[in-house]
Amino acid sequence: MAQNKTTENDLSVSDFLNTIPEENKRVDCFNLSDIISQVTGFKAKMWGNAIVGFGSYHYKYESGREGDAPLVGFSPRKDTIALYLSAQFKDREELLAKFGKHKTAKACIYIKKMSDIHIDVLTEMISNSVARISSLYP
Repeated sequence: MAQNKTTENDLSVSDFLNTIPEENKRVDCFNLSDIISQVTGFKAKMWGNAIVGFGSYHYKYESGREGDAPLVGFSPRKDTIALYLSAQFKDREELLAKFGKHKTAKACIYIKKMSDIHIDVLTEMISNSVARISSLYP
């Protein structure tokens, strides 16, 4: 079975975020990192070479595939910031309706900038996502 390419490592989160060329996005990512760390209680760690993750859990699917993943994560992309939360968490649709400007795809939520979203809604989504993943993978 293939090994996961995206694993927790000792690369520097600060060094990675400082490579973001656009200043506003770089500042947003540092702020997002602080918010997620405060909500989860976990320190930011690099996963692969482009994902900032917080905490971790071990999953095992019925197919036999298993591995580790961050409880919460994000990745600065060219045009957006991808937020990695559970695909299903308490009040997901209601919270997304109040979240602000975003796009979704399965478990990913894409934002362009922090000023487009409501931070209080983000913190509730993070908490609910962590609770959901923790209940599925204790």
